[in-house]
Amino acid sequence: MKKALLLIDLQNDYFPGGKFPLWNTETTLSNIKAVIKEAQSKGIAVIHVQHIADPKMGIAPFFNQGTEGAAIHPQILQAAPDAPMVVKKFADSFVETNLEETLTGWKIKEILVCGMMTQNCVTHTAISKSAEKYKVTILPDCCTTVDEMIHNIALNAVSTRVALVPSVEAL
Repeated sequence: MKKALLLIDLQNDYFPGGKFPLWNTETTLSNIKAVIKEAQSKGIAVIHVQHIADPKMGIAPFFNQGTEGAAIHPQILQAAPDAPMVVKKFADSFVETNLEETLTGWKIKEILVCGMMTQNCVTHTAISKSAEKYKVTILPDCCTTVDEMIHNIALNAVSTRVALVPSVEAL
């Protein structure tokens, strides 16, 4: 079964020094870099997903187009420099993007989801109507949000719909 690893919103604004730094980012970053390396060694496709605020909605608090904060974290880009970039403006990475077209083109049947924020873009992508045709797994150790409690509540809430598997077991 062909798999793809989705790297959702690993953008500078979510890291220390950004406009909306999250909880546990250094551990999450380290775990994601390790899972990227493992995925690449197994021929698993890696896809960057980048949220860019819709300029029609006015200036957003973060992820504004052309800002350093909206850029993918440099360590993630270094780990997967050739991975395609899907740009989104909604929490669900499938809505008004080329994600589904990319997955179909690669004949992907399973998606491994990781990134930021657990309760928003990660879960909305994982339970998207468009994701129903795939086997979907969230890698809890490769996700984070504003704090541990919200992270755990979000994972518990989505656990009846998608698999939650530590990254070392998912690949």
